[in-house]
Amino acid sequence: MIKILFICHGNICRSPMAEFIMKDMVQKQHMADQFYIASAATSTEEIGNPVHYGTRNKLAQVGISTAGKYAIRMERSDYKKYDYLVGMDRWNYKNMLRIAGGDKEKKISLLLDYTPHPRDVADPWYTGDFEQTYQDVVAGCSGLLTCIMEKHFHS
Repeated sequence: MIKILFICHGNICRSPMAEFIMKDMVQKQHMADQFYIASAATSTEEIGNPVHYGTRNKLAQVGISTAGKYAIRMERSDYKKYDYLVGMDRWNYKNMLRIAGGDKEKKISLLLDYTPHPRDVADPWYTGDFEQTYQDVVAGCSGLLTCIMEKHFHS
């Protein structure tokens, strides 16, 4: 089983968007049973809060529900538990390294590093542009899934 943890600052906009888009992608590939996918925050600000309405509304437009998701914080133990810890921006990356206590096994990456145009995923908390974030997250999740398929499911 491949275990993926998507991480952003508050776990209410970008990382839950990535979590539910990736769950949808593996479901459509009939591989949901091969994956465990979750998301978390690097901060404590939003812990216990539901997914931001902008993310919920954008995903609802494409038939994806975020029901039952509430913000949680990344823990040091997550480094052992997950195969891929995927941040949304450089600030998240620095905080993930701090929380994990380093990255000896090279498990920590940024979502858009799996695309031809590595950069930070725009934070809709500040931009208000959930469509751009959605496009970034779809591109990143698609690239990540391709990478995982090549590494784990093809000989």
